[in-house]
Amino acid sequence: MLQIYNTLARAKQPFQPRQAGCVSMYVCGMTVYDYCHLGHARMLVSFDIVQRWLRASGYQVNYVRNITDIDDKIIRRAVESGKTITQVTEFFIDAMHEDEAALGVQPPDHEPRATQHVGKMLDIVRLLEDKGLAYRSSDGDVNYAVRQFPGYGKLSGKSLDDLRAGERVKVDTAKRDPLDFVLWKAAKPTEPPESKWESPYGVGRPGWHIECSAMSMELLGMPLDIHGGGPDLKFPHHENEIAQSEGAYGGTFANTWMHCGPLMVDAEKMSKSLGNFFTIRDTLEHYDAEVIRYFIVRSHYRSPQNYAGDNLADARSALTRLYTTLANVAPDEAGVDWDHPTGLAFKAAMDDDFNTPEAVAALFELAAEANKSGSARAAGQLKALGGMLGLLGQPPREFLQGKAGGDDADTGAAAIEARIEARAQAKKDKNFAEADRLRAELLAEGIVLEDKPGGVTVWRRA
Repeated sequence: MLQIYNTLARAKQPFQPRQAGCVSMYVCGMTVYDYCHLGHARMLVSFDIVQRWLRASGYQVNYVRNITDIDDKIIRRAVESGKTITQVTEFFIDAMHEDEAALGVQPPDHEPRATQHVGKMLDIVRLLEDKGLAYRSSDGDVNYAVRQFPGYGKLSGKSLDDLRAGERVKVDTAKRDPLDFVLWKAAKPTEPPESKWESPYGVGRPGWHIECSAMSMELLGMPLDIHGGGPDLKFPHHENEIAQSEGAYGGTFANTWMHCGPLMVDAEKMSKSLGNFFTIRDTLEHYDAEVIRYFIVRSHYRSPQNYAGDNLADARSALTRLYTTLANVAPDEAGVDWDHPTGLAFKAAMDDDFNTPEAVAALFELAAEANKSGSARAAGQLKALGGMLGLLGQPPREFLQGKAGGDDADTGAAAIEARIEARAQAKKDKNFAEADRLRAELLAEGIVLEDKPGGVTVWRRA
């Protein structure tokens, strides 16, 4: 049986959806005011793996990942750039979709935008106010009264007195308690018209946390089988979602909470101020997208992961070994044999809280078997299981001759082929010194030649 680590329970638990065979899964998505960074890449790939395995396990999955398209940072970006909010959000939504496609991240079943669900957000605010969990403050905002909700803090595991207002929460004198958070923000005269909605609480816009409560409720209902997100969302965002949703409707908001681990850069937290902030598209200029995906997949989704040039180069080398096997041993197309020892090992790993490092180990066992025996079945099993992780889908030679990891100036394929032909002619002329010189010259540029039977030479990047 599939076991998932539940952040709320602080333990692995057998996964039992509320409806047999069906999974409702909500993951907090992007706030679209800038390009996606590598931390986003880790979250996107991690939950892509989750939904892929759930579907492969026979579940019908209803996967929702939202877009936050109204936010202080979006408004600031629009004002500073002289563009409308819609122009800003549409540009970065398109860029996000390009990054996802490059990384092999499958689209969610639904991708709601916050601005499409403001009516539902206001319904929840009204319910909370009716129950004494929300109040109007002197500055025109509507705030959530945290101390009136008995279960507050159960996800983060801290008492109310230990908790502090979150990063996006502005603490001011209009609030009854510093931990209270905004549900509805009163509009400011300087803000653009696109950021304002009419409401019973005056002209304004929703707070960040209320958005996900509304979108998940409208599309999936309660309780959610799985609610996921990045490591920084556990508090305050997810804690506040629980308070809003359970406070308004009663019952349990989500049965299983999943959070992926942080992505570090050279053992430090990624930050623009430290100069170690990398977008997905910046990184794609230097590395094949599948190398980035493999780098993410080979670590467990809950563990911290360190991004560094050496780690990406190592990921490229490991993925090259798998593709080299598929290039040398043509795989059959029989699909996964779940009764094969590697199929059993792969399934056991994935059923153990999506343990992708152990699943990847099964791929290398198959590569060793295929290399040793030349078995098309082993190569086919390798390709099919790799596909479960969104890997090994390229033609092998296309990957092996693709972008060299970390190099800014790749040697062009046409120039390589020309020198291979020159080397073949030198060998034909018995000018072996020249042939050796050309091989050494290519190797110095990171191009490895492999002489095959019949006088055929193939190449790959080192």
